Amino acid sequence: MADRAATHTAAPVVERPEELRNVVLLGGTGTGKTTLVESLALTAGALTRVGGVPDGTTVADHEEVEHQQQRSVQLALVPLSWQDCKINLLDAPGYADFAGEMHAALHAAEAALLVVSATDPVSAPTLALWRECRAAGLPTAVVLTHLNAVRVRLDEVLATLREALGEGHPDTVLQLCDTALRDGRLLGSVELLSGRRYGDPGDIPGLEADRGHLVEAIAGEDDTLLERYVAGEELDAEALGAALRREFLAGAVHPVVATAPPAEPTGAAPGAAELLDLIAAVFPSPLDRSDDLPACDPAAPLAAQIIHSGEDPYVGRLSLARVWSGTVRPDTTVHVPGGADEKITALSCPFGKQQRPVPLALAGDLVSLAKLAAARTGDTLAADDRPALPLWTQPEALLPAAVEAHSKADEDKLSQALARIAAQDPSLRVEQNPDTHQLVLWCTGEAHQAVVLDRLRSRYGVHVDTVEYRVALRETFASGASGHGRHVKQSGGHGQFAICDLTVEPLPGGGFEFVDKVVGGSVPRNFIPSVEKGVRAQLAHGVTTGYPMVDVRVTLTDGKAHSVDSSDAAFQTAGALALREAAANGRIQLLEPVDEVQVLLPDEYQGAVLSDLSARRGHVLGTEPGGPGMSLLRAEVPELELTRYPVELRSLSHGTGQFSRSYLRHAPMPANLAAQHGRAS
Repeated sequence: MADRAATHTAAPVVERPEELRNVVLLGGTGTGKTTLVESLALTAGALTRVGGVPDGTTVADHEEVEHQQQRSVQLALVPLSWQDCKINLLDAPGYADFAGEMHAALHAAEAALLVVSATDPVSAPTLALWRECRAAGLPTAVVLTHLNAVRVRLDEVLATLREALGEGHPDTVLQLCDTALRDGRLLGSVELLSGRRYGDPGDIPGLEADRGHLVEAIAGEDDTLLERYVAGEELDAEALGAALRREFLAGAVHPVVATAPPAEPTGAAPGAAELLDLIAAVFPSPLDRSDDLPACDPAAPLAAQIIHSGEDPYVGRLSLARVWSGTVRPDTTVHVPGGADEKITALSCPFGKQQRPVPLALAGDLVSLAKLAAARTGDTLAADDRPALPLWTQPEALLPAAVEAHSKADEDKLSQALARIAAQDPSLRVEQNPDTHQLVLWCTGEAHQAVVLDRLRSRYGVHVDTVEYRVALRETFASGASGHGRHVKQSGGHGQFAICDLTVEPLPGGGFEFVDKVVGGSVPRNFIPSVEKGVRAQLAHGVTTGYPMVDVRVTLTDGKAHSVDSSDAAFQTAGALALREAAANGRIQLLEPVDEVQVLLPDEYQGAVLSDLSARRGHVLGTEPGGPGMSLLRAEVPELELTRYPVELRSLSHGTGQFSRSYLRHAPMPANLAAQHGRAS
């Protein structure tokens, strides 16, 4: 290993974009992704031991909440030098709550590594991450971990992967190395194309047969190679490697590499060198990208994009940017489309808690920018006034948490702290609900909610209390009623005099309608708008429940006025009093919001989710195919039943279900539920 990579402390530097490899690393909880990253860093010489070193250097700068949750919650960049390449490993969270961070990494990378545990190779989270890679159009390789587990057979694991990931073409899932597994240990491997030996594999039975299968699979995708192979010509490793690269970049094949953690903290990590060799030789560089983003040209005008934002206790805000075109240097002023200009001061290359200074970052690279004042995650940094670069997909924040400042001191700091967190985390939606007057943090799940609350406390010293989230209900008249409003007061000088009679009737879906049927001038024309104004004010405050009243027709039928004591204010009060008396005489009905819901999930969970929607008083509108092996369910569900639905759906679908919702209408609430909410009258 010493001849392949030397231990270094300086940031990796490249001179040409073709020397770059931007790779997103994905894996579900418990697949061994963090251990793999450390093994790769150890093999590349970026670490001297797995688990960090005495000076505190670790592969990723983990927040305290990550240690508590035992999962990654944010994107981390791990830059490595290998075979004259700089490999930017984008270690992305695999948990659904942090899909926004994952999508940012998919957006910034040219290829993906999917980490799969040999003990459960086709788990629901793994298949969900596989679909994400395919949807992003990224060439994807598979890394096998946990081969040292009891009763794990490599041939059976590979067969399972080929069936699940091959999409009808199992030969596209390629085993690149024969491995020597003895007594639960991965001793070494032999690369099948070149014959290169890693570790101490010894004699591996079936080596030639396995190589023949691999050569057939690769040659079968290339007409020229296939003709040579059929003619009996021995295909050299260079030609086969070039063919493998072409097919990998086209997304037609998916190499599989087996790995294991080192036996000792400073020892060799089996499979790590093989994987790094594969990335350097086969994975695409930024020059291979062919989408609509700016071409990778270091000499072109600068166009970069912030893919992640964080905070350092000493440096302040740190923005991780992908440079699409041009070259970024310190002391450069850039334009943010739709915003203010920003000055880039220092550039650095992150490695855990370290920020290693770099003189520049050319097109295709990733770099940390310090102390940007206003630029948010997703913003474009450009040398000119060009349109903003496209954003990646953000998960919908559908889990509400109503919060209140714990003290007056916390209240003074809360607004600014939330603004800073929202600028760094586009998945968070902060709402001051105009109906319930609650401050609501809309999160993607419980884990995301815990992260947001922890950041408020640990980063900004703001303590909040969570309170019960209230759904914005409405009330209406369930039947017609009449009301008499009398506001007569005399206290010396001008008094107050206004009398009006109203009838109220339901107007389902019609909003509010005010009708004037006064005859004979019993209410002067100039005071009729005053009555309507008083009625509208009372409707906004509700008449019996405190919730706004909607969908009613109010008719002014009669009244009385005084030539001196009647006024605009008096008739406003009389109108409100008449409406309240009508409510006392009639029957009030509570209305609840109903949402249109769409649920996308694997077919095998459709029955459980349909049953659950029915139990939530949902009305299922239909089901339709949502892609290979997926179903799309459409339903109408009361919002009261959706408060915890992101959590419940994740449980029902083993983390693979997604849903969206949009407000549809307010509908009558069943009487028993209205009584439970204490709102019936």
